[in-house]
Amino acid sequence: MLFGLLCSSALVFGQAGTIKGKIINNDGSPAANITISLENEDTDVNTITDEHGNFSIESDAGKYKMTVHAVGSATRTMTVEVGDDQTINVPAIRLKGNNTELNEVVVGAARQGYKADKVSSSLRLETPILETPQNIQVITNKVMADQQITSMGMGLLRNISGATQLEHWDSYVRVNMRGSRASAFRNGMNVLSTWGPLTEDMSMVDHVEFVKGPAGFMMSNGEPSGIYNVVTKKPTGVNRGEATLTLGSFDFYRAAVDLDGKLDKTGKVLYRLNLMGQTQNSFRDYQYNNRISIAPVITYKIDDKTSLTAEYNFQYARMSDVGSSYVFSPNGYGDLPRNFTTAESGLDPTIVKDHSLFLYLHHKINSDWKLTAQAAYLNYSQQGSSLWPNSLDAQGNMIRSVGIWDAANESKFGQVYLNGDIQTGPVHHRILAGLDLGDKEYMADWGQSHALDKEGTFFNIYKPVHGTPSNGYPVFDRSRSLRQRAGGNLINQSFAGLYVQDEIGFFENRLRLTLAGRYTYVKESSYGTVVDAKRFTPRIGLSASIDKNTTAYALFDQSFVPQSGLLRNGDKPKPITGNNIELGLKRDWMDGQWNTTLSVYRILKNNQLIADPDTTNNPNNIYSLQVGQSRAWGVEFDLRGEITRGLSLILNYAYTDSRITKDIVPANIDKLVPGFAKHVSNAWLSYRIPEGALKGLGFAGGFSYQKDRSTWSWDATNQKNLPDYFRLDGGVSWQNDRMTVAVNVFNILDKYLYSGAPYASFYYYQAEPPRNFRASIAYRF
Repeated sequence: MLFGLLCSSALVFGQAGTIKGKIINNDGSPAANITISLENEDTDVNTITDEHGNFSIESDAGKYKMTVHAVGSATRTMTVEVGDDQTINVPAIRLKGNNTELNEVVVGAARQGYKADKVSSSLRLETPILETPQNIQVITNKVMADQQITSMGMGLLRNISGATQLEHWDSYVRVNMRGSRASAFRNGMNVLSTWGPLTEDMSMVDHVEFVKGPAGFMMSNGEPSGIYNVVTKKPTGVNRGEATLTLGSFDFYRAAVDLDGKLDKTGKVLYRLNLMGQTQNSFRDYQYNNRISIAPVITYKIDDKTSLTAEYNFQYARMSDVGSSYVFSPNGYGDLPRNFTTAESGLDPTIVKDHSLFLYLHHKINSDWKLTAQAAYLNYSQQGSSLWPNSLDAQGNMIRSVGIWDAANESKFGQVYLNGDIQTGPVHHRILAGLDLGDKEYMADWGQSHALDKEGTFFNIYKPVHGTPSNGYPVFDRSRSLRQRAGGNLINQSFAGLYVQDEIGFFENRLRLTLAGRYTYVKESSYGTVVDAKRFTPRIGLSASIDKNTTAYALFDQSFVPQSGLLRNGDKPKPITGNNIELGLKRDWMDGQWNTTLSVYRILKNNQLIADPDTTNNPNNIYSLQVGQSRAWGVEFDLRGEITRGLSLILNYAYTDSRITKDIVPANIDKLVPGFAKHVSNAWLSYRIPEGALKGLGFAGGFSYQKDRSTWSWDATNQKNLPDYFRLDGGVSWQNDRMTVAVNVFNILDKYLYSGAPYASFYYYQAEPPRNFRASIAYRF
């Protein structure tokens, strides 16, 4: 009932935009105490620059005349157009001469740089990232455009310290960091499922936020390792558009359109529409992934304090069998040619349809308090199959099997939260309180399989012969509904959480103490096992501003996550509980142009589930093992931003060590937890010539490096470590105000890259593409 009320009233308020900039004197020194006025028909506000020449003005979306008044210098007048919830710097304004200049500056129309100062409203935090007592990193749309990232699985994680991808499925991305899986969020909703969600196409994504460590105090249930929050594009109130055409290796063709603007002259109704179509083959035969994405968003500004936004996302994928990326070998990883495949051309495609509807309400009660309510409905359906071996001997003789994999995932969410910003005497308070509700259900049919090969007519991996398999292709029975066919293969979870946080600021907010807590109740049914649990989890943070640009912080946090799993002895899995201790140092450099974050953490994770390695008694991977306690600790460093004019850099490094510290089997203690690399380092350097005859010409390059990689498997007798990983990418581009032309080359060194694990008496792995390229042209209008 409560969820229905939330859905019926789900609206969002278009937050004010912020105009930030800097005034400098003719000699380049900061211009302090300069007056800046902002005015249009409804607004007339003023501010002055600080001792560093910086200023900041908040305003509603719209077009304004901004005037810079300075004694002894010419008045500078600019037309500034700002969108909702946008914080983008105006280029530095130099005081000079005796003439009045008029320039068009569109704030919010250009892409962000490599650095973000605040997180989205869906993370609920009003505190700037610099002052937040936690390691939070943001991958901006500028980074994604420069690196030609079109999906979560295409190198996006190189921009975050310690984040790695396990496996390389085309349908979803499993992100690991700080020793375990990071929970997948979209617009503040926990959309994580066992095999999902369908990875978001970047055409509808504005940016991606990574919160390291527990985030349950402000979000719904999440792993103690952290979350990643995909923030989709919203209307900005600025009339603009962009069309992009991309082509590349392996028959990659892609077209995308992004339209943004006002539907009426008053600006009360705003819209955003993103369309994308893509066809893509592979370096392996018989493998493909064709996708369509449609993402319309409408915002209705009811008045100057309240607005309504409705967002619908549809993604369609038609791709090859989901197991066709796997290679199996009795001898180890990388044993076969990179383009090897066990797939056949006659296998039916896997079809995925992903619908999601988001509704938001944000009401500005007054200048200090804001109320937000939001709701979401997600519906994912899959009809397909998974290719896997029934047997494989030492000579490479394989009997391939195709198992049905039809699945559905339905999720409903409702959230209401209140943000406050008040002063009580000398003490400043940032208040956050809210209610969090959710219900998720996943079902799958894995009950039918068909062997492609027969005894005596094997498929030999060392002498592969493709064509119609000796035992023919499967014909699955789909005459009954998926729910009937799924039987006990159901996972249900419903949860409710209440949380409150007060960030208390002392000494003119230079010292901030965060006190927070969350009470969570969860009921879960997994493969016929029903559990319910409840827990209070506290959070204590301390953040101190050493100076205007430097913050030191300390954090203690707990997490609570019920588990989906089935133990072979019939016992119910216990919920994951986690304790996180984190220390860090953050600093903005060059007046906020670039930022560094250094953090040290320790996470104790109790009752972690891992896949049961006994494949004889666990043929469909439905059983799990529950270890007693694992400990992950490490060091992370992130640098991002514009180092000097035209030169931007992302650089990160993470050391991770994750081991078993308690177990019912003493021999397991001190063994590595699977699924991480001890050393991970990434870099991306981009330079664009800012002026002169070659203005707009850009060069970029970067690497990804992983050392001491563990596999995804747990304690297999035939365990083999994965080799070190190094990938080099780079590109060249040119852009002006209207157009960008770019060519990127991936895996420049043409290395044979893969990830994998032991399975039964053999090994499986997934190879990445050889050297390949993408070329794109984008036109803005």
